[in-house]
Amino acid sequence: MATVQIQPGKMQEAIDICNNSVVPAAKTQKGFQGAYLMTDAGSGKALSITVWESEADMQAGESSGGYYQEQIAKFGGLMAGPPILDHYELSVETSA
Repeated sequence: MATVQIQPGKMQEAIDICNNSVVPAAKTQKGFQGAYLMTDAGSGKALSITVWESEADMQAGESSGGYYQEQIAKFGGLMAGPPILDHYELSVETSA
């Protein structure tokens, strides 16, 4: 899970980058199972949650110079600061 502060007025641009570039790249990664992007345009905060088959698959993407760094670079100056990463285990999943 990554939390990031987006520059004022840049939220839609960040959403477009996620939809058009980050998600397609994620789908090519071993073990990728899904992603969610939650945004609050008023505060400029965005929360990205990705789901991976295993912890090893997730860590492979976060390794130095790996997939994660490539995706963050796509946002360039849209972020007001570096993302804050947290890791959680998926304990319950449901759909309607």
